[in-house]
Amino acid sequence: MFRSHSRSWVKMSLNPKLLFILFCFSALGRAEITPVNEEATKEWFPGARFGMFIHWGVYAVPAGVWDGKDIPGIGEWIMKNAKIPVAPYRALASDFTASGYDPKSWATLARGAGMKYVVITSKHHDGFALYDSAVTDWDVASSAAKRDLLLPLAEAVRREGLKFGLYYSQSQDWVHPGGRKSGIPEGQPGWDPAQNGSFDDYLAQIALPQTREIFERYHPDVVWWDTPGAEMTPARVQPFLEEIRKRPGLISNNRLGGGFEGDTMTPEQHIPPRGYPGKMFEVCMTMNNTWGFKTKDQNWKSTQQLLRNLSDISSKGGNFLLNVGPDSEGRIPAASVERLQQIGRWMKTHGEAIHGTSSSPFPRRLPWGRVTRRIQGSGEVLYLHVWERPQDGVLLLPQLDQEPLRAESLERSGPVSTKKTPEGIEVLFSEPSSDELLPVVKLEFSKPIRLPEASLPSPSPDGKLRLTVWDADCLGHYDGNIQTMGKGEESYLGNWKNPKYSVEYQVSNSVVGSWQVRAEVSAEKESALLLGVGKEKSPAKITPTQGGWVWQDLGKVRLPAGTSTLAFQPSTNGWSEIRLRRVELNPAPKD
Repeated sequence: MFRSHSRSWVKMSLNPKLLFILFCFSALGRAEITPVNEEATKEWFPGARFGMFIHWGVYAVPAGVWDGKDIPGIGEWIMKNAKIPVAPYRALASDFTASGYDPKSWATLARGAGMKYVVITSKHHDGFALYDSAVTDWDVASSAAKRDLLLPLAEAVRREGLKFGLYYSQSQDWVHPGGRKSGIPEGQPGWDPAQNGSFDDYLAQIALPQTREIFERYHPDVVWWDTPGAEMTPARVQPFLEEIRKRPGLISNNRLGGGFEGDTMTPEQHIPPRGYPGKMFEVCMTMNNTWGFKTKDQNWKSTQQLLRNLSDISSKGGNFLLNVGPDSEGRIPAASVERLQQIGRWMKTHGEAIHGTSSSPFPRRLPWGRVTRRIQGSGEVLYLHVWERPQDGVLLLPQLDQEPLRAESLERSGPVSTKKTPEGIEVLFSEPSSDELLPVVKLEFSKPIRLPEASLPSPSPDGKLRLTVWDADCLGHYDGNIQTMGKGEESYLGNWKNPKYSVEYQVSNSVVGSWQVRAEVSAEKESALLLGVGKEKSPAKITPTQGGWVWQDLGKVRLPAGTSTLAFQPSTNGWSEIRLRRVELNPAPKD
């Protein structure tokens, strides 16, 4: 039974040992959830591939608007971005009703979308807890919701056969005194004197006790830390590590701090070009631009783009944690529900190409799509995710010399045939119907796939080294990444909106030498890049192309013998968005 309470801020100054005793006592008699499996392991995670992230809290009340103004940035950061003082922000809790909250429908939506786990914010950076915490009155008991919002979701999710996880902001907290404020050094005042205090006291009196609360009440399968900052030193992290180690089946991400690597890497809002070979990773991403609910953010990704993201991430051996941001009444936006239902219909037919698969055996991106694989008995299955069907309908699997036993389209849209050629296996399939968002071809082989050692781009017989968009690795930032656009030979790298994005090409060269670099580019304004290998980079300039594509000389680079990485990195001064299609390296005359 939920117990209402009224606690004062005086309790924040209690001795930590006494506070912990009170915490243990107050937890008695509360509704708790029994672990599904005391011998739980982490083996389920790599095969899950798809999960739901839920950002929900008091920030859903203003929904991106404060004092009549639209506040730039993501919805859950409104308190910091608008510099809202603690008292008026706390007052928003009276409008956080959760009156339309239906945890069963959330869990059903996740399962129906083909998701295998759900992770929800138990406490975000605004310090508000979605459960009745014993160590603060800044929680659901002080809101209009007046009930534990986590327990019913944990139960509903597990009834659907899914795993349950909790996000917890352990370091950054804008309401509790002493909690870290992003961009403000430890010990420096926040935007409201009520925020000031000791970071160590905050950790001892709020963060660590609440970590124990969520672990012991809800027994999460995943814990999702966030924004540790330099203040989370190894000594400060140690007590949290002790709590993690008490739960051997608990999966922890790499954002606790203090050098703790955790179990999973967590690229945010972008897909790493080569994944993280040998490591579990999870790409977290929004459907629009915000995590927390924001009324005016209607910049929704298409269902096809979300499926391509799932396909891309799976082909690199990672998981896709896709976010929804409910409003203050607990309603998931209709646009999110629509997309998840559409993804679910696709997953009913194609889920085998996602769940339980591993990364593509092909070392470079394929121009027509992505590949996942699965061990099947003594053989193997390849799933060809067709993003862009070539004009002749032929999908080339380069350097593969083993012919498949069977080939079929998961859409049953027509026959599939294969042919062995000197270049590899050619797969020919009929034109998919117009409503097929992402066709998949399934190939079954009698034995495991074996490919020659990965071959990197190298000089051709005429001495030139030519690079296409399919040789490029695009490195993004938290807000996105460079995208491959266009079709076939006319494909190019676009959406280069952020100077923190960059492009790399891994190449192989037999001798040390200098090369003259030129690139086929399109640019509306003059732009500045840094071009080179490793730390040796020199400035390069792109001139406007008046809307067309123009080959431009970018200067010289020196490549070592063997494998190296040629980087195109925006300059901090003078960079403007460009589009990049082809790159060519010509041996430079010796000086």
